[in-house]
Amino acid sequence: MGKMGETIRVLLADDQPVARTGLCAILDQAPDIQIVGVAHDGIEAQRLTAELRPDVLMLDLVMPGPQPWEIEKWVRTHYPETVTVVFTAHDRDMYLAKMIGAGAAGFLTKNKDGERLVEMVRCAARGEAQITGGQLARAFRWQEEVGQKWESLTRQERRVLRLLVEGCDNEAIVEALHVTMRTVEYHVTNVLSKLGVGSRLEAAAWVHEHLPDDVWKSAG
Repeated sequence: MGKMGETIRVLLADDQPVARTGLCAILDQAPDIQIVGVAHDGIEAQRLTAELRPDVLMLDLVMPGPQPWEIEKWVRTHYPETVTVVFTAHDRDMYLAKMIGAGAAGFLTKNKDGERLVEMVRCAARGEAQITGGQLARAFRWQEEVGQKWESLTRQERRVLRLLVEGCDNEAIVEALHVTMRTVEYHVTNVLSKLGVGSRLEAAAWVHEHLPDDVWKSAG
């Protein structure tokens, strides 16, 4: 990790060309920050982290490849000297909770100015966590009210829930999962019970309210 007076080596990971260009323009103005690599998806972010060993990995949240919290857990396990900060337009409580839980040092939305971004990178490189009290409260509340319910679902139950959200009836779920009607009815009952809702429509509404699309659509 960069020490006082040393250049902070940053790896950017964002699949949007406009966003990458803007980030590079902002960080290039800081004399103590050097962009050592740019990743276009999660897999490339892991490869370049291993190859370049940056001080700071700046990670967007919605990219092809592994989920961002899976990337962060991998970084913490294999390259703990690299700290991760999130800079994203996707300010959802689930993302915040998952990234804090995985060990991210900062979480900043893209409506903040460039000066705040540069300061977050510098603080993270010094080992100073940039998670606010408000963000911690949001993450805790999401985990208590939503996360525990989502995590209680089995892999098959998540598949059933995804199909419910897509508007499938029981017969369509039987065909999609190649199981019996009795099995589908059992899973639907369990899903509704675990989510604390009374109908399939309420289950779909719960998903849309609490989970980003990329999460529930990839369930199972």
